[in-house]
Amino acid sequence: MSGKPTKNGTGPAGADQYALGEQIGFFLRQANQRHVSIFAGHMAEKLTTTQWAALVKLKEMQPCSQGSLGRETAMDMATIKGVVDRLVKRNLINTAPDPSDARRLVLTLTQEGVAIVQRNLSVALEISRETLGPLSTAEQMMLMELLRKIS
Repeated sequence: MSGKPTKNGTGPAGADQYALGEQIGFFLRQANQRHVSIFAGHMAEKLTTTQWAALVKLKEMQPCSQGSLGRETAMDMATIKGVVDRLVKRNLINTAPDPSDARRLVLTLTQEGVAIVQRNLSVALEISRETLGPLSTAEQMMLMELLRKIS
């Protein structure tokens, strides 16, 4: 490495070369804020993005442990616990002790949980389409591949 700062501030230079508006985190945060805004504007069930992710993944995996659901939705243990607690309060998820390990909870969707997922699948697809809307099909595919590589 030459020791010279790079234009985007990723080189070995000091803070004087760091420009927030050229950093990946800045763009990822802006893109996420845009997506969350689109999601909130379309999702009729007053669900957050994390609640939706938990419901959809649980529908696919059930029954499963809270820990497994957290891993599969990329949520840490504290986050998935809060999400599950709120969904239980809304009667969208059932919890029961795991018969083989009383320390674990087994999660399943309630009938209302299943119905909410079914009612909102097309809405969720539209949210994804709108989020990616400014990009061409090739750019959408490239973005998804690049994000998979860094996640």
